[in-house]
Amino acid sequence: MFLMGIIVVSFLGSALVTLLVRHYLVRQRILDIPNERSSHLAPTPRGGGVSIVVVFLSAVLLFVQRGAISTGLGSALFGGGLAVAAVGFLDDHSRVSAWLRLLIHFAAAGWALWRLHGMGPLHLGWMIWDWGWVGQFLALVGLVWMINLYNFMDGIDGLAGLEALCASGLGGLLLAWNGLGGLAQAAMALAGASAGFLVWNRPPAKIFMGDVGSGFLGFVFGVLAISSAKERPWLIWPWLILLSVFVVDSIVTLIRRLITGVRWYEAHCSHAYQHAARQWGSHSKVTLTIAAVNVVWLFPLAWGACVWPAAGPVFAAVALAPLACAVFRYDAGRDTSAKEVTRPEAEVRVPAEPQV
Repeated sequence: MFLMGIIVVSFLGSALVTLLVRHYLVRQRILDIPNERSSHLAPTPRGGGVSIVVVFLSAVLLFVQRGAISTGLGSALFGGGLAVAAVGFLDDHSRVSAWLRLLIHFAAAGWALWRLHGMGPLHLGWMIWDWGWVGQFLALVGLVWMINLYNFMDGIDGLAGLEALCASGLGGLLLAWNGLGGLAQAAMALAGASAGFLVWNRPPAKIFMGDVGSGFLGFVFGVLAISSAKERPWLIWPWLILLSVFVVDSIVTLIRRLITGVRWYEAHCSHAYQHAARQWGSHSKVTLTIAAVNVVWLFPLAWGACVWPAAGPVFAAVALAPLACAVFRYDAGRDTSAKEVTRPEAEVRVPAEPQV
C-alpha cells in the first residue's frame, strides 16, 4: 500500500511541478529553438526535468528518514544528483562550458562512489571477480558515461521519459522480487515522477526535459545499478538489460562517429532512434515501439537473469544482440538532416502565455 502511495504521490507531484515549471520557462522565453540538428519544428520550453529532480530527491529524503535506504545511498543520490541537475539547469538557461560540465559530472560520480564505498565485485556468471581499483575506475567512467548517454538519447518527444518509466518501474519490480524493498521504493518513486513528467512531454511535447532532467536520470540509474549490485552482485546484468536500448544506440553511434572522423563531441542528430523517427514520420511510433521492446523483450530477459544468476551475462548478450542489429539497420552514427520529414506532431506552437 505504501509503495502504491509513493507512485501516486510522485506522479501527481511531478505533473503539477512540470506545469508550474512550464509557466516559468514560457514567461522567461527559455525555449529550444529548432535548427538543422533538431527533431522538432516549433520553439518548445526546455528544462522541464526539474520536476523529476524535485520530486525524486524529496522522496529520497523521506526514504532516508524512514530508514528504507541507507544514509550512504541517500547522500550519493542527493548530493551527486543535485550537482548534476544544477549544472544541467544552468546549461539549459545559458550554455555552460563542456569542460566544466564534465568536471562536475566526474565530481558527482566520485562523490557517489565514495558514499557507496565503491563498486562491488563483478558477477560473471561462473565466478565473482573482485576487480579492485580497475572496477572503481570503470565505475567512475561508467557513471559519467551514463549521465551523458541519457542526455544523448533525449532527442525526440517522450523517449527519455518513457524509457525512465519503463526501466525504473520494471527494475523496481525486480528489486522487490529480490528482497531489496528500499531500492524498490526509490525506483518506483522515479517511475512515478517520470510518468508525471510524461503528461506534458508525450508527443507532441509541450515541454522538453532538458539537460537538468536527462543527466540526472542517467546518474540515478547508474547509482541504483551500482547500489543494487553491491547487495546482489548478479543484479548488474538486469539493469544493463533494462537500459540496453539507450546503451546500444549511444555506444554504436559514438563508435561510428569516431571511426568516420567527425567531431563526435558536437551536437548531432544521427542516433538510430532519430533516423527511425524521420523515416517513420512520427515520434510517437518510435517511442511506443521502444517501450514495447522494454516490456515484451527486455523485461523477461532481465527477470531470467534474476532467476538464473549464473546465466546473467548470457541473458545480457541475447538482449543486446538484436538491438545492435537494429541500430545498424537505422544507420546509427550517420549524419543527416533533421528536416528530412515534416512531422504533423511538431506543428504545435508554444503559446505567448502558458495555458493550463
